[in-house]
Amino acid sequence: MPENRSLNLFDAENKESEYIIGKVAAIFFESNETFYKVVQVKVSETSLEWNNDEIVITGNFADLIEGNDYRFEGRIVEHPKYGQQFQASNYRNETPTTRAGVIAYLSGSSFQGIGLKTATKIVDRLGTNAIQKILDDERSLAGLNLKNAQKKALLETLNSDNGMQQTIIELNSYGFGSRMSTAIFNRYREKTSDVIHENPYRLALEINGIGFKKADAIADKLNFAADSPARIQAAIFQSMHDLCHEKGDTYTTAEPLLQQALSLLMSSRRVSLNPELIADQLLQMANEGKIVGENNKIYLRSYFEAEWRIAENIKRLLKLKHKEQVDDATFKDLMVRVEDQLGISYGTDQVNAIQKALNTQLFLLTGGPGTGKTTIINGLVATFALLNDVSLDINEYKNGEFPILLAAPTGRAAKKMNESTGLPACTIHRLLGLNGNDDDIGEPQQLDGKLLIIDEMSMVDVNLFDLLLESIPNHMQLILVGDKDQLPSVGPGQVFADLLESKMIPSKELKMIYRQENKSSIIPLAHSIKEGRLPENFHINQSDRSFIDCYAAQIPSVIKQVVAKAKQRGFSKRDIQVLAPIYRGAAGIDNLNVLLQDVLNPRKSGGKEVNFKQQKFRIGDKVLHLVNSPEDNVFNGDIGEVVGIETAKESKDKKEKMIISFDGNEVSYTSKDWNKLKLAYCMSIHKAQGSEFKLVVLPLVHQYARMLKRNLLYTAITRAQNLLILLGEPSSYATCVAKVSVDRKTMIVERLHSVFQHSETKNDGKANVASESESSASPQIVPRDGAKQISKNKVLTMQLIASDQVDPLIGMEGLTPYSFNE
Repeated sequence: MPENRSLNLFDAENKESEYIIGKVAAIFFESNETFYKVVQVKVSETSLEWNNDEIVITGNFADLIEGNDYRFEGRIVEHPKYGQQFQASNYRNETPTTRAGVIAYLSGSSFQGIGLKTATKIVDRLGTNAIQKILDDERSLAGLNLKNAQKKALLETLNSDNGMQQTIIELNSYGFGSRMSTAIFNRYREKTSDVIHENPYRLALEINGIGFKKADAIADKLNFAADSPARIQAAIFQSMHDLCHEKGDTYTTAEPLLQQALSLLMSSRRVSLNPELIADQLLQMANEGKIVGENNKIYLRSYFEAEWRIAENIKRLLKLKHKEQVDDATFKDLMVRVEDQLGISYGTDQVNAIQKALNTQLFLLTGGPGTGKTTIINGLVATFALLNDVSLDINEYKNGEFPILLAAPTGRAAKKMNESTGLPACTIHRLLGLNGNDDDIGEPQQLDGKLLIIDEMSMVDVNLFDLLLESIPNHMQLILVGDKDQLPSVGPGQVFADLLESKMIPSKELKMIYRQENKSSIIPLAHSIKEGRLPENFHINQSDRSFIDCYAAQIPSVIKQVVAKAKQRGFSKRDIQVLAPIYRGAAGIDNLNVLLQDVLNPRKSGGKEVNFKQQKFRIGDKVLHLVNSPEDNVFNGDIGEVVGIETAKESKDKKEKMIISFDGNEVSYTSKDWNKLKLAYCMSIHKAQGSEFKLVVLPLVHQYARMLKRNLLYTAITRAQNLLILLGEPSSYATCVAKVSVDRKTMIVERLHSVFQHSETKNDGKANVASESESSASPQIVPRDGAKQISKNKVLTMQLIASDQVDPLIGMEGLTPYSFNE
């Protein structure tokens, strides 16, 4: 680890950067959330050909003080509205060098209790470099007879200003923007510089948005060796994360991990390393418990523990004694009342599903489009209410929790549940009180209610499901609903498919198709694709779907014509949804969005428009929200409309804003939040999950080759509510149907069997990367709060054993700890 901490930050800057030295005359704008500021500076010296006395400077700065002198480094940029400005990449306090300047600085408003007389006394005693002397050694103030309050104010202000300023200067020198600088500083505060110098790879591990290569570039500046253990371990963590997220697996194996880590290390610095160094660090990480080795599998600890907790919690729920079973006669009477209440006649398999669900603590319901999943949810809610004497009038529960909870992974899916049942529904994140950040989702809150129904379960990843199960109390029934043939979750895992495959949980698969309004051809098409075939009439236009044969280069033009024609026929922006698998290329989402914006929302003369990262947003635009923002009741996948744009001059707080309406919920976005938004005329099939649209336009061409899978096409087609227009190359559709997605690498099925069979999965800790230490030789599942509390019920569980609360070697011949868990 390097010892030299005297990195010259300005020397690290581009030698050709320009500079301006001057006094801060005014601060026009400063963000409350970041260090970004816009200031006016009176120029005293510059390397620019600048004829004016003043200039506007923008950048990341700590607490600039009006009237103080600073040196700014950067370049001139042309702002489309405000003309030429100086964009500072770094800055530093230009410490006053004259006697009068230092006195004026120390007697300024920043130093409470230090007036002109005291400041003069300090400078007379210490000279014009008084500030640096005080910073170097506070004992230099001895003999000045300063009051304790004066001395404290002087030292605290100088150290605070200098420390924070130096931190921001250092972050700027590494190229971090305002938002990232803020995130780093807020995480480490006054220890920021120490963290970076001691182990810059912590940034990649602990700050969302910073990858290994960025951290490695900083480490290189700080002279960290290419073969340092910290560097290699950080590359292994990054590679494990990337492999799991690229493939959706919860674990990886040694060979691809070593290759990926070695490639990452090589591409970052172009320095060859011996592969044995990576293998050695992999073993070291297993020894230290940073990763988990189990047979030939290598886990990030969070995924390993999540799988075991899921299995334990499912066992907990299924082992509970459910209340008295609803006998056939009582249930038959209930169904008569429910059918009369809802005006629905349920099929035999639907009735069977409702009865089975009501009689179990945990139940899985799966089925394709048109099989009546939504209808069954309505029946479950109504039957449960009658059986438990629960009123469905939410107004009666103003002072308490509504006993029936409905939730889904996305806001759109939750809204659909609300519309179909008339009851409140929300996202799973909101239900659990999570902050929405995928990498730091916090602790879930304990739920209160009698029945919880989760829809669109195929979209739920392993971490979210782990948190959901942890929040469910013993008295609550849980019903999970989804379509196992749709795309799996974006995050690692295939939870719903694994639960069904385990055969350990009561379940029902719906196969009878009920929804055939107007002899729909879309639903039979979806079921044909699910079965692995295209129907003979695939290319023949039907009343609700059509096929247009065209090449990749023709896709933009054909889509433009199709959407323009739909608009002429009265379809609104919300009715029409183009779906595509990838973002780049002529037939990609980004290009199609620009094209469709000009068709569906062309710019009007005098109409307002803002530019952000090669996107233009206009009033009336359909936009997609990309992250969870529970504080605004807006979630990943929600679709809104731009209903207002305010310029900085029009806004009370002088910030440029867009106002987006999400089904009547208006949210204001300043420019720092525009990265949460994207045009939504075309969106990815993954983002469309949980939503339905009146008209879906789906292009498929070989440009999308790596994405062409059966569940992708199936998911896209099932988004169409009334009309479906397919276009592209017939061979691409055939490829989709023929190519079945490879199952993700997960172990939930095995965990469930292990837990229910009362035997631990054997792990001798001697596989490719597992160590022989306890950290990798047995599952160590610990409570989320890290506490090791002794159970009061004296029941041995995997969690108690693995968290070292109970010695598993209890010395009873022929018996295991699970022998006592009945």
